[in-house]
Amino acid sequence: FVFKLTAAKQQDHFFQAAYLEERDAWVRDIKKAIHCIDGGQRFARKSTRRSIRLPETINLSALYLSMKDPEKGIKELKLEKDKKVFNHCFTGSCVIDWLVSSNSIRNRKEGLMLASSLLSEGYLQPAGDTSKAAAEGLSDTPFLDLSDAFYYFPDSGFFCEGNSSDDDVVLKEEFRGIVVKQGCLLKQ
Repeated sequence: FVFKLTAAKQQDHFFQAAYLEERDAWVRDIKKAIHCIDGGQRFARKSTRRSIRLPETINLSALYLSMKDPEKGIKELKLEKDKKVFNHCFTGSCVIDWLVSSNSIRNRKEGLMLASSLLSEGYLQPAGDTSKAAAEGLSDTPFLDLSDAFYYFPDSGFFCEGNSSDDDVVLKEEFRGIVVKQGCLLKQ
């Protein structure tokens, strides 16, 4: 899951993601930034708190930790859709149900707003075509309160198996060379 970024000075930078979806998300976001900068626009990541008008009393980081709690948090499942098996994920409906049951929100509409904020800030990631299309702006809301829209925590060990199309097959090639600097990707 390595991708290469070539800088203007012909320097190659290699980045390795933990899994395919993470790699694709990073490539998509980097392309957006490059397109913005090439167009002469100033690139700045919009704050979800300002764009959605999220109340100052809501701490997304603390909420995320509560959602990940092994006993009281959202249960990660093995879900299947379109001949694909999604491991360590959950549905959009599960997220909204959990937010309601934990008294984090008053209704499902508020839940959509809060879950969209968690998604925009990188605390949740879309898995599968339905949730990815919504996250990319092809739906009314970036987050879907549906039982067939799958999501996962970025550090959960999520992976998808049994891809049905040849386009999804990733050929494993050995990565050779000297590691100049090693680190991890953080989307913050």
